[in-house]
Amino acid sequence: MKIPTGSDYEGVVKILNEKGFIESEKGFRRVAGWMSFDQRQTMRSGRFEVKPGMSNRELIQLLRNGKQSPVKLVMSYGRTPDDIAGRVAPFIEADSADISQLFKDVNFLKDEGFKKETAVSCLIPNTYEFYWNSSAEDFWKRMKKEHGKFWTDERKAKAKSINLSPEEVYTLASIVEGETNYVPEKPKVAGVYVNRLKKGMLLQADPTLKFASGDWDARRLLDKHKEVDSPYNTYMYKGLPPGPISLASISSIDAVLNHANHDYFYFCAKVPENAGEKPREHAFAKTYSQHLRNAKKYWAYLKREGIR
Repeated sequence: MKIPTGSDYEGVVKILNEKGFIESEKGFRRVAGWMSFDQRQTMRSGRFEVKPGMSNRELIQLLRNGKQSPVKLVMSYGRTPDDIAGRVAPFIEADSADISQLFKDVNFLKDEGFKKETAVSCLIPNTYEFYWNSSAEDFWKRMKKEHGKFWTDERKAKAKSINLSPEEVYTLASIVEGETNYVPEKPKVAGVYVNRLKKGMLLQADPTLKFASGDWDARRLLDKHKEVDSPYNTYMYKGLPPGPISLASISSIDAVLNHANHDYFYFCAKVPENAGEKPREHAFAKTYSQHLRNAKKYWAYLKREGIR
C-alpha cells in the first residue's frame, strides 16, 4: 500500500477502503480513536506491506511506525533525461517531470559538479533499493553517492591513463553500449574508438547519429543522418560528443577503461558463421580498404538473406 506525501487521516482511510485493507470503516475509525491515530495532522508517507489478516491495531501500528517496504529500482536502459526519468518514476513517488528537470537545471548541476550535457553520466545502471516516497532530490543524492562509490581510485587512474575524465569515459561507454550488447567484444570495440581519438580521426559512430537526429527507430542510417549539424554527430565533428548518448552499463564503462590494445581502426557487422544465426559480432580492420571488403561481405549476406 502506498501513502502519498502530505496525506491526512481521511486520505489514509480512503486508501484503506479503496484497496480493501479494512473490513469495516466504522471499526477502523473506532480503533484509530482509541490509539489517537485520528489526531495526527499528517500521516507517514511511503510504501507499506499490509499482510493478510492484519487487525486494525496492527495496521495502525504499521502506519504509525512508518516502517516501509523498499522497492527495487532497476535502471538498465535510457537515452535522454526525459526517457530515463520516465523509466525511474514508476518506482518512486517523484514525478518524471521533476526528475527530468533536475537533469536540466544548470545551476543545480553546476553545484553538483556536472553540466547539463554530462548529467546522465552520474547514473551507474544497476538494481537499487529505494523507499517509494523518495523525491527527485533523494533520487539524485543516492545516484551521486553510488557514482562516487563506483569511481574508485583505480578506475580514475585508468581513465587518466587514456587522457579521459570519468565523464568522457562514460560518454565513450555510451557509444560502445550503442554498438554492441555482446559483452566479450566490448573492449575490442572500445579499443577502436580509443585508437581513433589518439589519431585525431572522426569517430564516425553510428549510434551518435540516432541521438543527433532523434530518429530512434531508424533501422538503417542514411546520408541524411550524417548531414545533421549537431555536436553529437561524430561523422561531422571530431572527438567525443558533449555528453553521453544513453545510459552506459558497467560492462561498457569497464570496457573503455580496460579497452583492448590493438591496431584496428574500423569495424562492421560480421557475417554469422552458422546459418540462421543473427549477427552479433563484428569484423575488425586495420585499413579502410580491408574494412570495405568486410562491409561488402556483410552487404552480400544481407542481400542473400533478404534482410535489406
